Amino acid sequence: MLALTVDHALNPDSAGWSIRAEAAARALGADWRGLVWRGDRPATGLPAAARLARHRLLADAARKAGARVILLAHTADDIAESELMRAQGSTLGRLRDWSPSPVWPEGRGLMLLRPLLDARRADLRAYLRDRNADWIEDPANDDPRFARARARRSLAATASVLAPAPDGPVTGVLGVQDDVIRLSRQVTARALSAALVCAGGGERPPRGERLAAILERLRSGQAFTATLCGARIDANGEHVFVTREPGEFRRLASQPLPLPLGVETVWDGRWSLTAPEDGWSVVPAVGRLAGLSDPDRAVLAPLSPAARNARPVLIRNAPDASVLAGEGVKAKALVEARLALALDGMTHELDLDALARGVLPRNHLFSGVTSSNDGAPTRPEETRRE
Repeated sequence: MLALTVDHALNPDSAGWSIRAEAAARALGADWRGLVWRGDRPATGLPAAARLARHRLLADAARKAGARVILLAHTADDIAESELMRAQGSTLGRLRDWSPSPVWPEGRGLMLLRPLLDARRADLRAYLRDRNADWIEDPANDDPRFARARARRSLAATASVLAPAPDGPVTGVLGVQDDVIRLSRQVTARALSAALVCAGGGERPPRGERLAAILERLRSGQAFTATLCGARIDANGEHVFVTREPGEFRRLASQPLPLPLGVETVWDGRWSLTAPEDGWSVVPAVGRLAGLSDPDRAVLAPLSPAARNARPVLIRNAPDASVLAGEGVKAKALVEARLALALDGMTHELDLDALARGVLPRNHLFSGVTSSNDGAPTRPEETRRE
């Protein structure tokens, strides 16, 4: 067991809190690491920025330690506060007992486990008092400038807690080929949201009204092309494909990403690349397809123009000499495994071990998925993917 403490450096006593946390962890026989949030603080949205920084620090530390699961002590009260904040317009994600790390790519292959979601905060305090143990009260938890503190005050006199809304079904993903996702027109909102985030390579899910508009167009059967979350949705007949939107590369004027020798590097949130030699950089294929070799173009030929243009290509020395990422520089698409994590396709730590070795687990969400006559995904009773 490795205990991690994040010092957000937002309170003058925070360094002392970390010292107390270390003492408590080591007294229980755990190893311990102190992590500090450094850098500028935003003028607005400080809690969200702190939460994002905290998860990135935790994910980096877990990966360095070789861990696949991070345990967090959220309680039923945290769920109630989050649900109240969501009802008031917050875009907070739901607290679930088993969910992927919310940061990307730092959190790839990591899951969060929250074993105390059935406990009340008062129960934990009583547990500690019974054992003559103390705890730290962060003054920020009672600062009305922050939405969570206001939610906590609002719920303070409530004996019961708000039950979390259900996550909703995740049907409608028909398959994933590298970085291209194929969907049913009857795809559910949660599955479509995850597909857009994973295909776009980002972290932020789409806003509800924009997602609802895309779902309505899919249900209506109309042919259309749309862009959301950096992803492109192409719907024509029963065929619905979600890919990266290559126009984003032009809009953002992305620069070549150097590939350090032998170091796994995540490009565009969608591909992992490892270079066996110095000097390679990765760029999007858009604007460079003509410079590829005939064999490379043959590999891309079956793909749609958007999918071709969003693939990673390599440059070295001469910028005009492009090579499709593949055997020479080890390239692995991350979209399928990430989507499986987001849609509860990996339910056990052994699945994460398989994923860490580059193997999709046997009970993977999309293993053996076929299309039924009505376009909905079906699965055989037992599927296996080696």
